[in-house]
Amino acid sequence: MKIPVIAVFDVGKTNKKLFLFDEHYRIVFERSARFTETVDEDGDSCENLASLRLSVFDSLHEVFRRDEFEIKAINFSTYGASFVYIDESGKPLTPLYNYLKAYPEALKDKFYSKYGGEENFALQTASPVLGSLNSGMQLYRLKHEKPAVFKQVYKALHLPQYMSFLISGKVYSDLTSIGCHTNLWDFQKNDYHEWVKQEGILEKLAPIVPADSVFQASFPGNNYAVGAGFHDSSAALIPYLVSFTKPFVLLSTGTWCISLNPFNEEALTSEDLKADCLSYIHYQGKPVKASRLFAGYEHEQQIKRIAAHFNVSSAKFKTIGFDARIIEKLKGKDKEATASSPQEQLARFDKRALSDFSSETEAYHQFMLDVVEAQRMSTELSIGTSKVKRLFVDGGFGKNVIYMNLLADVFPQIEVFAASMAQATAIGTALAIHQSWNSLPFPNDIIELKYYAPTNKTVTSSS
Repeated sequence: MKIPVIAVFDVGKTNKKLFLFDEHYRIVFERSARFTETVDEDGDSCENLASLRLSVFDSLHEVFRRDEFEIKAINFSTYGASFVYIDESGKPLTPLYNYLKAYPEALKDKFYSKYGGEENFALQTASPVLGSLNSGMQLYRLKHEKPAVFKQVYKALHLPQYMSFLISGKVYSDLTSIGCHTNLWDFQKNDYHEWVKQEGILEKLAPIVPADSVFQASFPGNNYAVGAGFHDSSAALIPYLVSFTKPFVLLSTGTWCISLNPFNEEALTSEDLKADCLSYIHYQGKPVKASRLFAGYEHEQQIKRIAAHFNVSSAKFKTIGFDARIIEKLKGKDKEATASSPQEQLARFDKRALSDFSSETEAYHQFMLDVVEAQRMSTELSIGTSKVKRLFVDGGFGKNVIYMNLLADVFPQIEVFAASMAQATAIGTALAIHQSWNSLPFPNDIIELKYYAPTNKTVTSSS
């Protein structure tokens, strides 16, 4: 008896993975690849699109050859903010430009002065001014710098939708990509921004389909459904939206710590944008208010600094337990006024003299106090006036008991949980088209939760 599965391609900047999930969302097959980057015509590094395309086909040929699996569906999640420009035959016309590619200042100034100024435009599109990371600006640049190439473009597809096109042969757009700091979507009108029509960009964009859409495959194999693909940050939220109905914030922690609130529909303010807040659209078409903090990166830097000062290994900080007495002592000594922004608060520890602390443990507790205060300020921006009941923390900081206990203390009115789920992005991408491939009901046990009470007592549960 063959096992019914979904194949999910999870494409990050560094690692490209293929997972097969069974109907219980257990991983039954996994394949990983890394490609050497190539360069575009300016010598800037970029994704090797040819390698990526070949890898998709090779991986699928491999899993179709395996007798133990029946592929019922395929879906894709990839990093966002990058377009593939295809001609009428489906061939890419340019390299896949890197979203970190420097953007010409003169062209940027021309754009914003024509369309109402940076601040006003950013408020309409919920997109801070980010250069190439605003993927619509890549299209604007192509039109103005390479008009002959622009003329040949049949459709501009965000990377997840290009990968879906490789298998389905269909061109579509998806709101999770369009609605994430692209400069393309007017959140106030809930439609493409006026400039998209004025610049002749609209006809280069494929029709928008709902995120749970599936298509017939044109790639050889049995009869299976092909999803439209997802922006990875949107995919990671799906398991939580499927599993929990009470309003929550998901704090996704890594290099960036991003607070995602799918229950806040307030329009962004100028202050929000200045504090690194934006809105994007999740898979059910509603806005998510997101605030971000560079806390994971700061953590890496400061533990090196503390370790060097106290002559210990930075690995030691993984095992330091929470000490309430140290926290009380440090709080009693620290009389500094509150910082004016999350970023300013995050930078506070860097100005502290390490000689003021008796040990690396005490210094690290102070650092975590500073980080969690910055996180409180950042997360409150995403909460706004919404009635959030729960805060789920996934990623690296969710495993840090000092961080989690302090977070529970600064949010006493909200239930704080460390949440863990293997491969959240890939599972979210599979869950989005659950009805198209899975004969079982939605699972209720894919997220493991550990509760942290403000009293610093922890209990374990799962949902």
